Amino acid sequence: MSALLCLLAFGGCVSTDARRGDSANTSAATLAIVPAQIVGNHFIVTVQGDERAPWRFLIDTGSTTTLVSPEFAARHASGKEGREPAAMTVRSAAGDTVSLARVQLAPFDLGGVRFKTSALVYDCAELSAHFGFKIDGVLGFPLFRHTLLTLDYPHAQLILQSARETPLLPGSTVRFNNDRHIPLIPIELGGRSVIALIDSGSDGALHLNPAGLNPRFVSGPRPGGMVGTLTGDRPQEVGRLADDLVIGGYTFPRPVVDLTDELSSLGSAILRQFTLTFDQTRNQVTFYRETNASVVSPPLRSTGLSFQKTPAYWRVLGLVPGSPADENGVQTGDLVTRINGEPVAGWDLLRYDELVRTASRIEFTFLTGRIEMPVPVDTFDLVP
Repeated sequence: MSALLCLLAFGGCVSTDARRGDSANTSAATLAIVPAQIVGNHFIVTVQGDERAPWRFLIDTGSTTTLVSPEFAARHASGKEGREPAAMTVRSAAGDTVSLARVQLAPFDLGGVRFKTSALVYDCAELSAHFGFKIDGVLGFPLFRHTLLTLDYPHAQLILQSARETPLLPGSTVRFNNDRHIPLIPIELGGRSVIALIDSGSDGALHLNPAGLNPRFVSGPRPGGMVGTLTGDRPQEVGRLADDLVIGGYTFPRPVVDLTDELSSLGSAILRQFTLTFDQTRNQVTFYRETNASVVSPPLRSTGLSFQKTPAYWRVLGLVPGSPADENGVQTGDLVTRINGEPVAGWDLLRYDELVRTASRIEFTFLTGRIEMPVPVDTFDLVP
């Protein structure tokens, strides 16, 4: 998913001080391979274990805590808390806070590996609407601190191993700072060193804080869409850098970038080029690609529209100034009921993203009162 096209209801970089309950036992399996779905760049796995299964979770290395839906919490609470779980304060990437209930979960199984953890209860309804299928929570980075965690994007699989293992891994190994319970690594941008978060919870590419860097651009920066976080929305400013990005020896010439005033980070649009293995006992991550060839960032296609989704309609959340949609009179707050004549309920994230990437024009049907009006909208290269 391009964050320029659709609202992401939950962003990476969620932090909390309620991390002590996160732990993992690997006695049930020394090696577990779990099939994954890569949807809109997000890494999604399923948890089995009861009649309601499968439960779908996002893997978010940029989150210091695990979030679960109220339904998952109700079915998997350990029963050790009182009737009213303690509320915890969570801080979003934007620095805002929200209060969420904390719950101690009974052990649950992920590919034969048994996890026992505390979590925060988060209503995933809007996140589920965004993906077009039910999402039951987010598995944060500390959950895997006693486990070798491999996110194999090219083969769509999660690999879990005991942290006691010391496998010889191909690729480039980079040490990370884990003081904040999230992986911070050095990257190079135009020959300068920048500290960046490895954030699988973000669907974007390079999120760059330009302070002190004065980055050069070959395109932009220009206004993009709207990106949602746990506590609110923020506008994007996007462009293509004139300098190359280097991660552990792998080069991304002139990458697409989303400017931010927060911590710089590598999102899944970049991470999906790799198989990444995180070893929190040694504070290191290994990047591996089957080729050392440079990774070219394609143009960023867009309709100029960002949406807040429900099963019945999509509400226009943001509009790129000067885009074809803007010139056609689309306004923030407008309701879309159909895409190319089909109800929006039939357009999950994967299908809609494919449409935006491949179609030169998309017909959106807008609802005004009781009247539905189709409006053709040309797609364009937001960042060439």
